[in-house]
Amino acid sequence: MVEMTISYVGGLRCHAMHGPSGTAVNTDAPVDNHGLGASFSPTDLAATSLGVCMMTVMGIAAQSRQVELAGTRLIVKKHMSPTPPRRISAIEVELFLPVPESHPAREVLEETGRRCPVALSLHPDIEQRITFHWEG
Repeated sequence: MVEMTISYVGGLRCHAMHGPSGTAVNTDAPVDNHGLGASFSPTDLAATSLGVCMMTVMGIAAQSRQVELAGTRLIVKKHMSPTPPRRISAIEVELFLPVPESHPAREVLEETGRRCPVALSLHPDIEQRITFHWEG
């Protein structure tokens, strides 16, 4: 179990503290939902979590296979439902990996990323559009 402490600071902003490390994240409501968009929104963090989780578990799989993934870039795009209720309808993740497409670990790395804990935790109605670009 990991504990986070969240404080509502007003103005649709929150301050979240990660218990074990003391690292803080601030959030703000998006401009299209009464906020200033001055920081990540809660749904931005959900979409970002998918990309970060994919990269983390792929990094673990890569380490055990002596594959270097440093320099990998991800672009995450969050799509909100155009009709109520307000919710994430799709998350696009593009990964740009410094490894050749022909690498023997490619298949296991892709499958590991697609089956990360966040991907498996998201509601099935949230479309996950994942694209791998092997650039090595």
